[in-house]
Amino acid sequence: MTDHSRDESCGQDGAGESRTGAARPRLCVRSKIWIELDGEPVLGQGRLELLRLVGKSGSINAAAKEMGIPYRKAWTYIDSMEKRLGFPLVLRSKGGSGGGVSTLTAEAESLLQKFEALQKGFAELVNGKFADLGFAL
Repeated sequence: MTDHSRDESCGQDGAGESRTGAARPRLCVRSKIWIELDGEPVLGQGRLELLRLVGKSGSINAAAKEMGIPYRKAWTYIDSMEKRLGFPLVLRSKGGSGGGVSTLTAEAESLLQKFEALQKGFAELVNGKFADLGFAL
């Protein structure tokens, strides 16, 4: 799975040098957020990626393959999210010889946009606090 929350500037970029002049790794903070309902996960990075891939490919099966998970697991994730939220996230249509098509609902698109905005804001807050505390080496 892709980790969109990673700060790509964090790593061995030569920004910090040791006394010997050699590049040293930068100290970084990492965090994850997810949404739960009654203690059960509803949406996190993996499920967000699954839904994004379904929207992109038009197929739960193709999304599952791209993520390297079984179709059944992908379908179970979507089904459990829909049951917990109380509204559909993916519209599925059965197909003939060419197969069916799956599309994200407007509610799913809105949920994903809000969650991504939450992730971005959270990362900015955590990174700012990390810098304010003087964790730089």
